[in-house]
Amino acid sequence: MKVLILSCNTGGGHNSCGKYIKEELLFNNIECDFKNYFEIVNLSKKDFSDKLYIGSLGKKGGLFKYMYKMGEAYDKMNIKSPVYLANQLHANKLYKFIDENKYDLVICPHLFPGQALTEINKKHHINFIFVATDYEYHPFTDEIKADYYVIPKGLEERFISKGIDENKLLSFGIPISSKFITNAKLIKKNNENKKNILILLGSMGFGSINKILDDLLNIKNIYITIVCGNNHKLYNELNNYNNENLNIIGFSKNINDLIKSSDIVISKPGGLSSTEIACFRKGLIHVFPIPGVETSNTEFFSKHNLSFVANNKEEIINYINLLINDNKIYNKMIESQKEMINQNSAMDLVAFIKDKY
Repeated sequence: MKVLILSCNTGGGHNSCGKYIKEELLFNNIECDFKNYFEIVNLSKKDFSDKLYIGSLGKKGGLFKYMYKMGEAYDKMNIKSPVYLANQLHANKLYKFIDENKYDLVICPHLFPGQALTEINKKHHINFIFVATDYEYHPFTDEIKADYYVIPKGLEERFISKGIDENKLLSFGIPISSKFITNAKLIKKNNENKKNILILLGSMGFGSINKILDDLLNIKNIYITIVCGNNHKLYNELNNYNNENLNIIGFSKNINDLIKSSDIVISKPGGLSSTEIACFRKGLIHVFPIPGVETSNTEFFSKHNLSFVANNKEEIINYINLLINDNKIYNKMIESQKEMINQNSAMDLVAFIKDKY
């Protein structure tokens, strides 16, 4: 079997999810390639896609919020969206690539290639699986006609209500590779008597943590590690702090070690990043959601007691103190994560692929 995973650089979560699936496939001796969809169909579109996404996050995510609402409107009107029509144009080029490289299965942790594959399958037949990377049904998903849809547990009724065949739903959860968890190492620090607070701001360092850091450092007996991602300006600003209880990191390749070594994680509510944290069963506080899908992620996690959602610095501080001082509340959150978040999601997906294809 030969598998192709197609993603796009619209945020780190889609790519990370695809790479986790690739890792699990290779571990099971299944040939697999991971490709950026836009590099296959039109190289110039790749940078446009990246810039459009990052630009949409400015001004409190205004453009992203508009696009998300537009998607909901097209769902209601039951007509093809401009997004689908744009990806329709790439169908022939994508089919040629898949056919020439003789792939048996395509996995899409992103909407765009899923739409192009749907168009391809009007004339040909390509086996493909769509993987949701957020805790909400995303607008335009019903335009995708996949063999199967990998979704988080708890979203079955939401997808069914949008017309997705329940027999095609695979509630494995957002795929995280088994190695991400099993290979994680505890980071030793000289602060055994302090609670380790990890602050993750996403691959682009989105958020205003520098405005509340002074208040966080006033909390007793904590040690704070902040991962700034690719936000070099924020990294430089925070490095001006001179505090023995503060550790500033740029872009990290050992996020799993940092999560495992923490007691509480403060994070943007990205679908993939939230899953990574919950797989380690940690106290979780969500902050700075991008309007649209990340708001839905916070609603899902809050509804199922998987995290607290803080809207201001007072709430962040209150939730930190609550998780530190109330073991009953902390343990209840951990038990909810065990119930809803599958640590073996990528493994389960690969087992299904081996059986079905």
